[in-house]
Amino acid sequence: MRHRKAGKELSRNTSHRRAMLRNMVTSLFKYEQIETTDTKAKAIRPIAEKMITLAKRGDLHARRQALSYMQDKTVTHRLFEEIKDRYLDRQGGYVRIVKKGFRKGDGAPVSIVQLLPAEEGKKEKKKKGKRKKAEKAPSSKAEKGTKKGASSVPAKEEIPEIEKAVEPRGRGNTADEPKGSEEA
Repeated sequence: MRHRKAGKELSRNTSHRRAMLRNMVTSLFKYEQIETTDTKAKAIRPIAEKMITLAKRGDLHARRQALSYMQDKTVTHRLFEEIKDRYLDRQGGYVRIVKKGFRKGDGAPVSIVQLLPAEEGKKEKKKKGKRKKAEKAPSSKAEKGTKKGASSVPAKEEIPEIEKAVEPRGRGNTADEPKGSEEA
């Protein structure tokens, strides 16, 4: 039975796994994207989001908690000063995992873990207002015909005529023309 055994082991003992995850989270905030296997990427995501949540809190205790986990003091400072400003109005989902393919050596599935950019968090909201009757009703007979049930094929007079004759395909010179004859 595997009761109370949460998380992936990643084929490492506890100290090795913890050190690896700490290094990877620090690298993620240092370079803003890293490439790793899918399983490690899924293990990194909740830790990285927890660090961003601590940075959003911003008090001394949160800073000390982040410093106790992350390896580099300058990266932690950057997290609390620059990176947190991107996500102030966002309620989670700061990290994206993009599947890249398979590693050539051992065939392991590889992903790219990246922090979301600032502008991607803000989506334009759709307006749910009633449209005016003038916008809703078609203004001409042509628009009424194309609204529902009409074919999308244009009328005969709207189809442009092909004026240019089709030239035969080949290497460029034909047997009729000598090689040196070009019009200037």
